[in-house]
Amino acid sequence: MTAPTLDPQAVAPPASPFNFAQHLMALNAGRPHKAAYIDDAGTLSYGQLAERVQRMAAGLLALGLRREERVLLLMHDSSDWVVSFLGALYAGVVPVAVNTLLTAEDYAYMLQHSRSQAVLVSGALRPVIEQAMERGAHEVRHLVVSRASAAVAAPALDFEALLAQHSPLTHSAPTHGDEPGFWLYSSGSTGRPKGTTHTHANAYWTAELYGKQILSLRESDVCFSAAKLFFAYGLGNALSFPMSVGATVVLMAERPTPEATFKRWIGLQPTVFFGAPTGFAGMLASPALPAKEQVALRLCSSAGEALPADIGERFTRHYGVEIIDGIGSTEMLHIYLSNRPGQVRYGTTGWPVPGYEIELRGDDGAPVADGEPGDLYIKGPSAALLYWANREKSRETFQGGWTKSGDKYVRNADGSYTYSGRSDDMLKVSGIYVSPFEVEATLVQHPAVLEAAVVGMVDDEGLTKTRAYVVLKSGASADEAELKAFVKERLAPYKYPRRIDFIAELPKTATGKIQRFKLRELQAL
Repeated sequence: MTAPTLDPQAVAPPASPFNFAQHLMALNAGRPHKAAYIDDAGTLSYGQLAERVQRMAAGLLALGLRREERVLLLMHDSSDWVVSFLGALYAGVVPVAVNTLLTAEDYAYMLQHSRSQAVLVSGALRPVIEQAMERGAHEVRHLVVSRASAAVAAPALDFEALLAQHSPLTHSAPTHGDEPGFWLYSSGSTGRPKGTTHTHANAYWTAELYGKQILSLRESDVCFSAAKLFFAYGLGNALSFPMSVGATVVLMAERPTPEATFKRWIGLQPTVFFGAPTGFAGMLASPALPAKEQVALRLCSSAGEALPADIGERFTRHYGVEIIDGIGSTEMLHIYLSNRPGQVRYGTTGWPVPGYEIELRGDDGAPVADGEPGDLYIKGPSAALLYWANREKSRETFQGGWTKSGDKYVRNADGSYTYSGRSDDMLKVSGIYVSPFEVEATLVQHPAVLEAAVVGMVDDEGLTKTRAYVVLKSGASADEAELKAFVKERLAPYKYPRRIDFIAELPKTATGKIQRFKLRELQAL
């Protein structure tokens, strides 16, 4: 198998000035009546979307926001999310898109760290962001509430009222392709999120190199992403990629359970579905799995964690559709190593995406031979600028033109790559990074817990789950359900350990460091 070569004419660098929101609106100016987004509230055409984006831009500027100031975007997936994100970009304001599954403490940190001047929030999430705003000093001057269940009273602002009060802004901010466009937060090995700063051009590059050249998305497609818009993966799937070709996007606010996903597959007939291995495994196990004749799928994408070969093979047998597995990151914005339609090797992550270079390096920094595991480094045009206000981590990750992924891979004889684990102790559960240190630090806050260690375990589907080993204090007692509930109350719910084992002592080195490899060996017994 040989990987396709890059067509340089198809991906010319954007000319300056370049505003990504204006770029997408110009691409779709000729299809004003085409459906752009179908969400839980209805359908929005490309013409309606453009007008609302320009009204949002005008509204943000009228609130006193200035070029490069940040606004926190905490919303469930809806067309209002898209309007908020693109409206901010159009105005030259920097949207900070954040995970909807976090705690008030997490949001309080993000508000302070980003110095966001305004918050755009879904009505259902307003209570948690208001708790965050009460927790410490921050610079928020405006709270704009989308789709509230009741009338929005001052000093908060109603999303629709803000749009209605302002005429569309006719000219976008004359931003440069290399200036900060938006932030996404990336989890760190200490559990403290890092503000990953992306440019206006970065989203352009992912759409051109992956959305068009690998997935070959087209105007007739209906795209549906289980990964939410606040993820780098979801942002490409449900905004940058489909809008770059004039496709239609299905959005849903609720969790992507098999039942919720099947409802959209059957009712709205998406042609391209973007998911993660855990989701595909859950759907294949569901008794409600639709028949091939009930859906219109022509292609599926998977990322977030390595796709077990068995899941891909069973899905393809059932639907006759390939799952294109790849790996991306918040730092690179989307996928840079991938299988591709007609060239799928299940059990591998595929080949380098045209436009990106891949190197595997050993501990000495030198390239490793085929078949030997090495640290994965990537060079490509969509790399983030830096982690905001974190020079140490920025230098560790962004090394000249190269980005260190934190993953280990093996290069196969045919040029494909196979995942070989993490370079650190971070775990990826259901496509989201979980720091074992953060979970351990929470467990030891329980009055009965003396020590705790968290590692990954592989389930029957080949997917990674968190497993905790706990040492109780002498004479103390606690059960698994109690400790799980304890963690859920203090951390984002997805971080709780799926299994807890009680042991007499943790294996340690002579210097007292936990030997995690011995805990992993215990699982194999």
